[in-house]
Amino acid sequence: MIDMERPELEWWQTRWFALAAILAAAVPLLWPSLPPLLDLPGHMARYRVMLGTDAATLDQWYEFHWRAIGYLGVDVLVYLLAPLLGLEPAVKLIVVAIPMLTVAGILWVSREAHGRVQPAALFALPLAYSMIFLYGFLNYTLAMALALNAFALWLRLGRQQRFRLRAALFVPIAWLIWGAHLFGWLVLGCFAFLSDLMRERAAGRGWIAATWWAGLNCLPLALPFVMLLRWTPGDGAGTSDWLESFRLKPGWVGMVLRDRWEWFDVASVATIGLLLYHAARSPKWRFAPQLGVVTLGLCAAFVAMPFGTAYADARLAPYGVMMALLAVVPRAEASQHDLRRMALIGMVFCLIRIAGTFTSMTIEARDWDRHLAAVEHIPYGSRVAGFVTNNCKPPWALFRKNHLPSMVVVRRGAFANDQFDLGSTGLMHVIAPGVKGYAVDPSEMITNRPCATGAGLRDLRGALAGLPRGRFDYVWLIEPQIDDPRVLAGLSEVWSDGTDHLYRVNR
Repeated sequence: MIDMERPELEWWQTRWFALAAILAAAVPLLWPSLPPLLDLPGHMARYRVMLGTDAATLDQWYEFHWRAIGYLGVDVLVYLLAPLLGLEPAVKLIVVAIPMLTVAGILWVSREAHGRVQPAALFALPLAYSMIFLYGFLNYTLAMALALNAFALWLRLGRQQRFRLRAALFVPIAWLIWGAHLFGWLVLGCFAFLSDLMRERAAGRGWIAATWWAGLNCLPLALPFVMLLRWTPGDGAGTSDWLESFRLKPGWVGMVLRDRWEWFDVASVATIGLLLYHAARSPKWRFAPQLGVVTLGLCAAFVAMPFGTAYADARLAPYGVMMALLAVVPRAEASQHDLRRMALIGMVFCLIRIAGTFTSMTIEARDWDRHLAAVEHIPYGSRVAGFVTNNCKPPWALFRKNHLPSMVVVRRGAFANDQFDLGSTGLMHVIAPGVKGYAVDPSEMITNRPCATGAGLRDLRGALAGLPRGRFDYVWLIEPQIDDPRVLAGLSEVWSDGTDHLYRVNR
């Protein structure tokens, strides 16, 4: 085990390494001008309506009202930064900051929990680019990044026995993270309670007394609970059938690093799995009780939670894996050579994942730029029906094009049919008349032909046949397979690159 009295720090425990790791977390997103995250264009359309810069056209189709709900993190930041930087630069700055904050939180939690950053923590760093982040769940991943850093502060003040200061600080911190995303606040509460429970146990208290005192310590975090008395969250379609969703749970764990290349992503998750297995079986490594119990708490929540809405259980998977890695510490039998070897392997693992993620982001960004060339041919203030071709059986590579139609809202002050219907969590709602069935997501998703597996999406023919053409000015087809030109009757092509097509609706 590391001798905590020894003043020398290993290279992975220095501030210089921490700074380098935080900066390296930005590398995969440096080249794309628009971060290619699946839901991001849809969120950006909401931000454009929120800012009111195109109110003359957008207000006839969308309405936006601020409300005190637990899903406001990035919206508030964009509202503050976009007037200074512009919408797209502000969004990119915020998106880049999320993995940087996540990496900072990972390293800080490891240091505060164990006195020094542990070698296994390096394997957790690539989880800053988990599948959940690549899906573009921005408010959620921002709140979780803040929760990690807040948890590190919680551990630090607890170790220093500055409990009054901690209680005072975490009243506003709890509200801040709740405002960013409800789940971030819930997870922070889980972290804080379970870690304090084990700290009280280590101090010699019995389970009942330890539970009591850990609960009292967490009262400063509890105040946002009053908001749940007047607001029921729910942010998308999904199933709440636990038995139905249970079979999917192993897959969510296996896909925590899902991006583009199945062999690469599965091998990366397998590497993490082998490390955790080695830590469980090796006489030189163990799981520290404090973070080990936190890991078990997250795993229990992951198993108990139904899929619910918008990947509710899947969102916890990368953070459960992350906490498991942060719990790994050396036993007394481990030598400095053992620690250095694990740190070196972890560093190589990080560099390989950064290179792979950078390459994937660059490929996707170039593809997005090719598709978005159509936007320049759409007149300002138009009404656009965008249709993005999906496969009946999704491939491993994340399909990130579905919300590209929203960029006509962002760049042309136009209407698009792919906004999210977020119910009670939505700040924005579609009020465009006469577009029922073509107003919100997933009306933009189509297949080339009906799917035998029942994907629940229209095929190209059905989508165009049912389109209320009097309510739209343009039809934008992304990667369609047009076998029968008759489906295009009443449409005139105004642009094509041979793969995508933009049509004007004939009047």
